[in-house]
Amino acid sequence: MSRPHILAIPYPAQGHVIPLLELSQCLVKHGFRVTFVNTDHTHNRVINALQENFTGDEIHLVSIPDGMEPWEDRNDFARLSETMPEVMPGELEKLIEEINRVEEEKIVCVIADGNVEFAIRVAEKMKIKKAAFWSLAAASLALLYNVPKMIDEGIIDSDGTPIKKQIIQLAHNMPEIDSTNFLWANLGGGLAFQKKIFHRIEKFTEAVKVADWLICNSASDFEPEAFNLVPNILPIGPLLANNRQGNSAGYFWQEDSTCLKWLDQQQPNSVIYVAFGSFTVIDKIQFQELALGLELTNRPFLWVVRPNITDDANQAYPEGFQDRVANRGKMVGWAPQQKVLSHPSIACFFSHCGWNSTMEGVSNGVPFLCWPYFGDQFIDESYICDIWKVGLKFTRDESGSITREEIKTKVDQVVGVEDFKARALELKETALKSVKDGGHSDKTFKKFIEWIRSPEPGHAC
Repeated sequence: MSRPHILAIPYPAQGHVIPLLELSQCLVKHGFRVTFVNTDHTHNRVINALQENFTGDEIHLVSIPDGMEPWEDRNDFARLSETMPEVMPGELEKLIEEINRVEEEKIVCVIADGNVEFAIRVAEKMKIKKAAFWSLAAASLALLYNVPKMIDEGIIDSDGTPIKKQIIQLAHNMPEIDSTNFLWANLGGGLAFQKKIFHRIEKFTEAVKVADWLICNSASDFEPEAFNLVPNILPIGPLLANNRQGNSAGYFWQEDSTCLKWLDQQQPNSVIYVAFGSFTVIDKIQFQELALGLELTNRPFLWVVRPNITDDANQAYPEGFQDRVANRGKMVGWAPQQKVLSHPSIACFFSHCGWNSTMEGVSNGVPFLCWPYFGDQFIDESYICDIWKVGLKFTRDESGSITREEIKTKVDQVVGVEDFKARALELKETALKSVKDGGHSDKTFKKFIEWIRSPEPGHAC
C-alpha cells in the first residue's frame, strides 16, 4: 500500500530541528514517509550526534546547501538570513523534482518551519500542499502579527526599532514584553542587523498566512489568548509528550549518557539540572559566578557545559571548583535532555527558556529557574514565571551579572517552596491531556493527517 510522502524542512537551529523531527516521528507512526531536509552543515552535525536507537527507517535524512561557505559562522543570523533564501529555494525545487522523478511515492505535502518561509513559496509554486510549522510559542507569532499595529501606535518604527523602552501586553493573561526584548531587537549585531532581521521576519509572517495549515508545538490550554490572536494557528503539542521513551533526535552534539547512571545514584527531587541550549554564550566572569553559585547551593547538580558556551570552557572553571564539587556535581558536554528531565532525581531546570526546552520541562512537571539569552526566550520566561507560575526569574546586579548569592537564593526558593512543584505537575497533566486520545492537540493532529491524505487541497477548518 502506498504511503503518503511528506517533505519536512526545519530552520537550521537545534530548537527547530528537534520538534520537527518529533512531528516527523509521529507522522511515521501514522503510516507516512518523511524526507527530512536539513542544510548540509546541520545535517552533518545531526548525523554525527545521532544515537543508534533513532527509529528513522521511514525518515530519510537529506541535505541541501545553505549558501554559506564552509568556514563561515552559522551563528551569524544576518549572513544566514541573506544566503538561505537566495540559494535554498532552487535547491529545494530540484530535490522535490528528483524525488518525484525516481520515487514511487511522490511528495504530497511540504511541512516547513515558519522561519524558512521560502519553502512554503516553493510548495505553492509546485502546487503541493503546504503546512507551516511554528516551533515557538503561539505568543511569539501573535507579536509578529501585531507589528503593523505597533508601527501605527508608534511603539516601533517601520524598521522595527523600538521608539522608547516600554512594556506591552498583547492581551490579558499573556506575557508582558519589554520593547527592548522584541524578538528581532535582542539578537545583538547593532541596528543595521536588527533592521535586516526585522524585514526577514515580516516575510515569515506573510508566508505562514498563505500556508494551507499553520500548526504549532504548543497546547491551547497553555496560551489560550495567544491562539485567539492568531486565528489560523492550531495546536498539536507538546509533541514530546507523545514520546515518553525520550528517544529524541536532532541534537547537534553527542550525548553523554553517563549522566543518567549518575542521576540514578541521586536522591529523588534533589538535582539541579543546568542547560542553556545550543546558542547561549556567557562571559568568563559570569561563567565563574554561575559555577560558584551552584557550589554555594550545596545541592547536587548536573551542568551541561558546551565547549563553546564561554571562551575555553574547560579552563574557565574557578580554581579548585571541580575538586570541591566532585562528590555532588557532574559536568557534561551534552545531555539526553528528555531522559534527564523525566528522571525522578531532578528537582528543577535551570534553563535559557527556548520554547523546545520549555515544552520538555513542562511535559515532565519540572519547575524552572529562568536565564533567557535572546529571541523569543523572554516571552517564554514570562509564561513560566508570570502566567503559569512554575518558575522564578533572576535579578541582575548593577553590572548586569547574576551573582552567586542570587543563584543560591532562587534555587532555595524554587526547590524549597512546594507550590512550584505542585503547579508544574498540574501543567504536566495539562500537557498529557492535550495529546492523549480525544485531547485538543490530538484532535487537531488527526484532522491534519486526514487533510494530508485527502486528494483535494484545502485549508484548515
